[in-house]
Amino acid sequence: MLRKVKDVADLAGVSIRTLHHYDRIGLLSPASETKAGYRLYSDEDLDRLQQILFFRELGFSLQKIGDILDSPTFDRRQALGLQQKALIEKRERLGLMIETIGKTIKNMEGELDMNEKEKFEGFGFGDNPYEEEARRRWGDGPVDGANEKVQSLGAKGREQLGQQMDGLFQKLAGMRKKDPHSEEVQQAIGEWHDFLNGMGHIYSPDAFRGLGRMYVEDERFTKNMDRYGEGFASFMADAMGIRADHLQD
Repeated sequence: MLRKVKDVADLAGVSIRTLHHYDRIGLLSPASETKAGYRLYSDEDLDRLQQILFFRELGFSLQKIGDILDSPTFDRRQALGLQQKALIEKRERLGLMIETIGKTIKNMEGELDMNEKEKFEGFGFGDNPYEEEARRRWGDGPVDGANEKVQSLGAKGREQLGQQMDGLFQKLAGMRKKDPHSEEVQQAIGEWHDFLNGMGHIYSPDAFRGLGRMYVEDERFTKNMDRYGEGFASFMADAMGIRADHLQD
């Protein structure tokens, strides 16, 4: 059975815009189109969409999801088993957090006492999710190099580095409505590239382009970037991709 994009969006609880984005990046391209240009999704497309949404719930980037689903060794049954296990663990952790909230309220109202350990039951965010994503995509080298560079600066140096980064972002955010191909924008995005290269690892054109894609494919990054202005993450992804193309010419 073939379904139109609106029907699939309603069925899966996602927006039509999301499905269009998945199609545009090649993550989920519908089986066919009508003569009028309407996308038509097959049962196999729905199975792939289900996998995408499971992986998204577990924090995988769209790029990583695409790599997994397109791998010749991908086994859907095995993937479902692993996803089930991971989601059960997540449910248990959320249950503990809900219980901790209830205990905390009672503690505030004087109904029970909580020790320090009980106050944090259910939490377990030890690793930085941004760092985890970078490690998955490019390996340990870039992350470790950047960490060593930052740690060697000392408190004052790290503060100055943060101010420099913030200044670059503010400068670029002020250009986000301009053509990312323009000389002015490309000069500024070059400053961002140079800044990253000074952090202990040289970003190749592909790595630089990949970082830009992460800004729009991972909602955590998009939310963080767009604090500088709506559409900033998308603008950065486009400008960084253009610079990467020029460097490879």
